[in-house]
Amino acid sequence: MDFVLHTYWRSSAAWRVRTALALKGLAWESAPHNLRTNEQTAPGYLACNPQGLVPALEVDGAVLTQSLAIIAYLDERFPEPPLLPDDPLERARVRAFALAVACDIHPVQNLKVLRMLRARGLDQAAVDGWAREVIEGGLAACARLIEDRTGPYCFGAAVTLADIVLVPQMANARRFGARTDWPRLEAIEAAALAHPAFALSRPEAQPDADPA
Repeated sequence: MDFVLHTYWRSSAAWRVRTALALKGLAWESAPHNLRTNEQTAPGYLACNPQGLVPALEVDGAVLTQSLAIIAYLDERFPEPPLLPDDPLERARVRAFALAVACDIHPVQNLKVLRMLRARGLDQAAVDGWAREVIEGGLAACARLIEDRTGPYCFGAAVTLADIVLVPQMANARRFGARTDWPRLEAIEAAALAHPAFALSRPEAQPDADPA
């Protein structure tokens, strides 16, 4: 199958999808859009994804949007290795952890949101401080959600959706100077980044990477 992933090297949402594709052993063509220069608002891309966000995944003549929906599709279409546990209760807990990051922490770091805050009179220090406060509160809650768990990953010995979402958020936290020193979260991050799929999907490994 041919997958075209509309992406940006430092987008945490696109990073999640890259990791899921790599875990499933699926190759993809990268179609980068520089979010800092607003390439995602070009008419051609808006025709693909009216939200003007990344990621979007072109597959089988269709376009899928929203990272967690894309990952759910990949997990259903390519069930090995599974990204959710078999037990319904555990599946719900993994999803809850992932949603805590994707819905409650991550949105405050979206470039569109940060630009809106600056446009409303907040200086950069205030914007970054607000982002740090939300990130740190969210990560503290995430650490508590899995404080009774053991194993290298969030929910044991196998990589799940929770790990796919957590790793990019830890990197984003550092970009804003937020705390990441929860031992369990840092240990999970280290274990995940040692996995070949996570290494392949890291921002600096992407063709559009521009650390400057």
